[in-house]
Parts: sequence; structure tokens; C-alpha cells
Amino acid sequence: MAEVKELAAVVEAVLAVAAEPVTIEALLAVAGEGVERSLVEAAVEFVMHRHEQEGSGIQVEHVAGGWRLATRPEHEGALREYLGFRSRSRLSQAALETLAIVAYRQPITLPEINFLRGVASAGVVRTLVERKLIAVAGRKQVVGTPLLYRTSREFLVHFGLSDLSALPTPEEAEQVSGEGGREP
Repeated sequence: MAEVKELAAVVEAVLAVAAEPVTIEALLAVAGEGVERSLVEAAVEFVMHRHEQEGSGIQVEHVAGGWRLATRPEHEGALREYLGFRSRSRLSQAALETLAIVAYRQPITLPEINFLRGVASAGVVRTLVERKLIAVAGRKQVVGTPLLYRTSREFLVHFGLSDLSALPTPEEAEQVSGEGGREP
């Protein structure tokens, strides 16, 4: 147990300074030769459980294939006040629609997105690329060879997803959105 606690301190320090989610493989490299994967995983679990204790303002999240320290959502208001943020940079309805289409149909071309949305979406796609939520995934081998788009790692981080399998099924998403506007 002492070995796990010692490694947990190193894991926590790495997560505290990392700009991106840290993979188990990266933590293994930091831990040094001879340290087994199971020990690193146990150290991550130890850090996670320590931050789950009542009163901790920090949590350990598994996103985009790695681990990161993050503030708890319930403290967002206080942090915004402290940091002087006026409003949260939110995605427009058009951006969310387009992002959902890309997430569920990737790789997908701009003409296909336009067809599904029923409106021209080049500006929205450009904005999503600039915000690094989607990325170019190559070209479709059809006439004109249009660009293919896919979600990015930043998409996973932004929405707190470990991978695309964590997305709700289309049926689950529709059920949630359908229930949102109805009175019980």
C-alpha cells in the first residue's frame, strides 16, 4: 500500500501540471522502469478516491483516453467570479446541430452536413474547426473530392467523454431532448 501511495503522489503531481489528459502509458513512463501497469492504475484509483471525499473541490476525470484533474461543476460560479469571466463561451444551436451530425455520422462531408441540416453550414463548420472541436479527416473519393470531417480529441475533452462510445445513442438523445420541453 505504501508503494501505491508514493506513486499516487507522483500521479497527482503530473495530473496537476498537465495541460492535456494524461494516458496510463505516459504515467507508466514517468513511474520508471519496472513499475507495472496495475500499480499505476491503482495509483490513479487512489488519487480519484481521495478527491471523491466530501469537501474536495477537485475531481479526477477520464476524458479523451487519459486522466486529468478538474474542478467540480458545482464550483463553476465561484471560479468564474474569481477569474473574472463574464459569460461562458457557448456553442450556438447551429453549432450543436452540426457537431451532433459530425459526431454520429463521421467521417462526413460539408455537402452531406448541408443536406442533413437543410441549410448552408460552411460558416458553422469553419467555426468548429477553428475551435478545434472537429478536424479534417481526409477527402471523400467522389467527384470534387470534398473534405471529410470528424470530431477531434478536443471534442472529447470539451464534453468530458472518454471516447465516442460514451456518446448517448440517438434514441437516448432524442428521449432526453423530447422530455426537456414537456410538463410532467
